[in-house]
Parts: sequence; structure tokens; C-alpha cells
Amino acid sequence: MTQRNSKEEPAYRRIQSAIRQRIDSGKLRPGDVVDSERELARIHGVSLMTARHALADLAQEGVVERRHGAGTFVALPKVHFNKLLGYTEQMASLGLVPRSRIVSSGIVNREHEIAARLGLSSSSRLVRIERVRSAGDEPVALEICYLSGDEFSTLMDLPLDQTSLFAVLERDYGVELAYADEEIDATQADHRVAELLQIPRGSPLLRIRQVIFSTKNRATIYVNGLYRSGRHTLRIRRFR
Repeated sequence: MTQRNSKEEPAYRRIQSAIRQRIDSGKLRPGDVVDSERELARIHGVSLMTARHALADLAQEGVVERRHGAGTFVALPKVHFNKLLGYTEQMASLGLVPRSRIVSSGIVNREHEIAARLGLSSSSRLVRIERVRSAGDEPVALEICYLSGDEFSTLMDLPLDQTSLFAVLERDYGVELAYADEEIDATQADHRVAELLQIPRGSPLLRIRQVIFSTKNRATIYVNGLYRSGRHTLRIRRFR
């Protein structure tokens, strides 16, 4: 009788390693279908339960996404909010194609609290731009940006569905952004947000409200962002 090596990698781990290698090598990309439990069991010569265990763990880690009745798919990489980047830059840093859709844009003058956060008088005109942000073809966030209407009214004439707001501010207005004060909490998708993000009503969302400052220490943008919690994480580093 042969004795099994106690250090041998468990079968479900071998399946996970094989899937990870295919993802890392680019053979499997976000949105691609992963072999079914039955197919994995056949390929690796294991039980259906072992294959199911392997996929369940990967799903819990966010590597794959299991959709009832459709199968298992490679998940989009999670966005880690630990650096001040525009969403376009965030997506590009993950090797994903960023897309935006402008839901609405215009001038508002009754957002008294937001105007105050931007250091403006309560009756100030504000540019308001609402965009659905997507990674590839999947909507992952809804962002509403507010800026001074007196300084940035021409923003609405620019193709902000095709370019980065941060880049436009720096290139066209000479405004370089430096840091942000943030308020972060959890919320749920109401009917409108759920429809825009193509998720069930009541789905969990990460809400981040930011006042973004320029290198001249001036409040420049107020952002109210709603981010799909399964696609985003908040990573905080503390230094002593």
C-alpha cells in the first residue's frame, strides 16, 4: 500500500491554481466562462464535490463570479481605494477598459451644503455631472460631481463620457488635484440606482463622498459616488 504524502497539495487547491494560472496568463479574462464543476471534475479526476469546493472558495475571494443558471465567470478585479485617482485611471491601472455614460449634466443653484463644502456662497451656481462608470461593459459605479459653475461651466461642452475629468482639469484649466477629504459608509441601491447599475434593488453599495482639493489647497470637486460593493474595497494604511 502506498502512503499519501502529507505535504501533497489538496486536489481543490490544484484546481484553483490551474484556474489562477489561466487568468494570470491572459487565457481567461474578466467575463470569460470558467469550466463547470462537472468539467473540472473530469479534467482533474476528482469528485464533483471537490470541484464545487474549489469554485466556491474562488468565488468567496472574488476571483470568479457564480451566476445562478448561467455558470461561473472570471470576475472583474476589485478596485482598491487607497490612492487619489480618477476612475479612468483606476480602471487603466487594472488593465480594464474604462467607459462612462453621462446620465445628466447641467447648472444647479440650490445645493447649499455642497456649495459650502466647496468654499462657495450658498447660492452659488454649480456644475453637476452625473455619470455611470463601467469596467468593460459592466456598470460598476454611479458618480455625481459638482464644481464651481462660474469657473467650470464649459466642462459640460467637453466629452466627459470619453475622457478623465482629472485629466481635463489639469490640461484645460491648469488645476492639478492633490488630496481628498472623504466620508465613507454603506448604503443600498434604490430603484433608480439599481436600474442604472443593472443590479437588484437593495443591493449593497459603498458610498464615498469626497471633497477633492487642488495642489493650491483649494476645494475643487465634490463627488458623491456609489460603488458596487462586490467590485470595490477600501484599503486603509496607517503609519505611525
